[in-house]
Amino acid sequence: MKTFTLSLQHLLAMYAGAVLVPLVVGQSLGLTSEQLTYLVGIDILMSGVATILQVIRNRYFGIGLPIVLGCTFTAVGPMIAIGGQYGISAIYGSIIVSGVFVMLISRFFGKLVRFFPPIVTGTVVTIIGITLIPVAINNMGGGEGASDFGSMINISLAFGTLLFIILLYRFSKGFIQSISILLGLAIGTIVAAFMGKVDFSAVTEASYLHMVQPFYFGMPTFEWSAIITMVLVAIVSLVESTGVYFALGDITEKEVNEEDLTRGYRAEGLAVLLGGIFNAFPYTAFSQNVGLMQMTGVKSLRVIMITGGMLVTLGLIPKIAALATIIPTSVLGGAMVAMFGMVIAQGIKMLSTVIMESSENAMIVACSVGMGLGVTVVPELFKQFPSSIQILTSNGIVAGSITAIVLNIIFNMTPVRMSQKQKQPSAVRQESA
Repeated sequence: MKTFTLSLQHLLAMYAGAVLVPLVVGQSLGLTSEQLTYLVGIDILMSGVATILQVIRNRYFGIGLPIVLGCTFTAVGPMIAIGGQYGISAIYGSIIVSGVFVMLISRFFGKLVRFFPPIVTGTVVTIIGITLIPVAINNMGGGEGASDFGSMINISLAFGTLLFIILLYRFSKGFIQSISILLGLAIGTIVAAFMGKVDFSAVTEASYLHMVQPFYFGMPTFEWSAIITMVLVAIVSLVESTGVYFALGDITEKEVNEEDLTRGYRAEGLAVLLGGIFNAFPYTAFSQNVGLMQMTGVKSLRVIMITGGMLVTLGLIPKIAALATIIPTSVLGGAMVAMFGMVIAQGIKMLSTVIMESSENAMIVACSVGMGLGVTVVPELFKQFPSSIQILTSNGIVAGSITAIVLNIIFNMTPVRMSQKQKQPSAVRQESA
């Protein structure tokens, strides 16, 4: 019973993330309630599969650490952009290719990671977070195109949900704080139900059991711009997961070597590939579960295996998935402001230690964020360019990310810059003398 309770805690800690991603993406793409129910269910199920793939260690994949995997919020903005431009089939085509890419580079990623230091990954995460905020604000009003957009009821529900989450986060600790978003969504939906804003038909119409279906939304299509975007998202996720791997290595007092990292990356790539095939999402290690592990002191693989099993079971029950789809758009929007704001905060946190190291780093962030946000707001800027170049310029996240990578190479990795860095400490000592 104790093991089950601990596993349930881990499930609740990541459940809001597992539910919010398909809801946000699905609603943005205008999916029906039936399609949205499937999307939520398959994401929950595949989160369990991805978790089990990492926990089970064998010769080919699985790092063998108590890691919980879920859909990365880094992928939300890119998926909405890809779906809006090319359709949902291009989302899954790009996810499949990015999963294969991760598996292919898993053995060599340690050598590639030097091209993605915190100044680059922090900039990418910040750009993605910024591009997500308009989605949240639209939902606060009731959703773009809603007949009651901006009504007092929608605004009250959105800001009431957000205020509840903020107060809960401020005055609670530990596990309750870690599930504040989930509790905010639940309370907001209950209040909305009393106001007649909740439609339960999706729950009553949903079946009690369903089987997963590959390519539920049709055969994938492959667009270069979408593929590049999702590959960049996958690389950022790998960098984030690497930090989680080493953190859990410290917690479990296990040394994480190069072979462990390779198996971990390969398991993550396999999870992303399966997500693309079964119309779920890209997956990454969830840091909130690491925090829960530190809080409870329990670091058992068996607990996480049971969590994975719970997720798989819940994903096979459409009625449970349908419960998430009844959350009113305005309530979801209030929670999204907090969630997506945290994405920006995570990017700023990654940048905080490196942006002050040099004025060059500040210039990298300034130009990259400016380019990413500018292209997002004015996507027609490069429409006169050849289509081969528009692959890199038609998407703000890609444009900003490429800018960050190139500027980091120019400012921090060219031979002249490297020699200046090596000479700098002695020069500083001479000035001090």
